[in-house]
Amino acid sequence: MSFFSKLRERLTRSSSKIGQGLDEIVGDAPEVEDNQPAPVVETVAVTVAEPVARQPEPAPHPRPDPIPQPRPEPAPRPHPEPVPPRPAPVSAAPVAPPAAQKPGLMGRIFGGGAPAATAEPRRALDDEMLEALEDMLIQADMGVETALRVTANIAEGRMGRRVSSIELKELLAGEVTRIMAPVARPLPIYPKKPQVVLVVGVNGSGKTTTIGKLASQFRAAGKKVVIAAGDTFRAAAVEQLQVWGQRAGVPVMTAPEGSDPASLAFDAMTRAEAEGADLLMIDTAGRLQNRADLMEELAKIVRVIRKKDPTAPHNTLLVLDATTGQNALSQVETFQKLADVSGLVMTKLDGTARGGVLVALADRFGLPIHAIGVGEQIDDLDAFDANEFARALVGL
Repeated sequence: MSFFSKLRERLTRSSSKIGQGLDEIVGDAPEVEDNQPAPVVETVAVTVAEPVARQPEPAPHPRPDPIPQPRPEPAPRPHPEPVPPRPAPVSAAPVAPPAAQKPGLMGRIFGGGAPAATAEPRRALDDEMLEALEDMLIQADMGVETALRVTANIAEGRMGRRVSSIELKELLAGEVTRIMAPVARPLPIYPKKPQVVLVVGVNGSGKTTTIGKLASQFRAAGKKVVIAAGDTFRAAAVEQLQVWGQRAGVPVMTAPEGSDPASLAFDAMTRAEAEGADLLMIDTAGRLQNRADLMEELAKIVRVIRKKDPTAPHNTLLVLDATTGQNALSQVETFQKLADVSGLVMTKLDGTARGGVLVALADRFGLPIHAIGVGEQIDDLDAFDANEFARALVGL
């Protein structure tokens, strides 16, 4: 199963509230309104058909001249008797119903499709509908500003037009794609060796797992990778990273528990340079964005790295947990100030019904989204595709 097949399966399963919400918004319209156009078309067809059938009847009016001619003929000629057979053509008219019965059989076959098309509810795009759409997008963590902008773009030039649920989903997916396409960029690879990738984020965001998955993908692409276990305060984090390193076939540098993570980062750069590694991925301890002391420690790691290489870190990845919702916005603001975040990775999209926060992040910050994760397996992380994500988000 491809990655985006997993995304559609898992994200749609968990974020199906958005698709269901769109169905409900359209379904709230009275069904009577949807059925009215059909009979109108039928009555028009009938009224048009009747005059067409009656138009040949005026032609018989000139028959008063021929009428006197046939009147003398019936006496000498018994041949007018065949005229009664002319009702036979009238009886031939009933033959048409049997012919109509044949399409009736086909109608039974295609009848399942025709009602489906007519049964699809449609609703006029009005202020009430737009307000319901805004509320649903805000509940999906898309944010007030982004939700208002998206609904305004959907409404532009379409007010009063009757739309179906599928059409509304297509419109919403198009707006989401438009916002996210500019930020869907893979992690850049520079000729500089080693390229230092610093991975930051709050506790439990999935940094360690993300590093292991990225290291595996880079190694599969022919890159030599070294990992530095910079979370020296949690032995479990170091052990977890070592397990991922074994899976990916990548060496993991460690330091004694409680060691200075900045010192480990410096030593790791020295080793990666000596071994000719293409990438050095540095894990960091999870820290809350409202803990000034922990954030200062991160700033120290960046300063020490730049003593070794003024251009490093070449990439600073902020790993975000999709289940945190709007809190992800404040995380980006804080980490961007201290660590100069260059790109985002969003994890746990399979565990939330509010994946719209990724749209809000793209709309507000415009930071590149390098990858998204939808599971714990080593192949459950892949490059971000705006169109695939948008369609999965809205339930298409």
